[in-house]
Amino acid sequence: METNKIIERLKTIVKPYVQNEQAFQDFGQDTDFIKDLEINSANLVDIVLDVEDEFDIAIDNDSMDNMMTVQDAVQIIKAKKQEA
Repeated sequence: METNKIIERLKTIVKPYVQNEQAFQDFGQDTDFIKDLEINSANLVDIVLDVEDEFDIAIDNDSMDNMMTVQDAVQIIKAKKQEA
């Protein structure tokens, strides 16, 4: 799966949880979910669940703990899709 397509799908998933709209305008691989978008940890869990549904994958706790940036999420999604 292409990185740009994953990022576009992630952007749609993340949008309802974003607290910092200005940072969301610059959404890209280096975007940090908590520091840049100001998404709280409870909503981050919701995002992980939405990602699992959207990409038809299961994300384990270790992977979830490491999913801090868009790039992290893309790498995890790609790895999980290869495992499937």
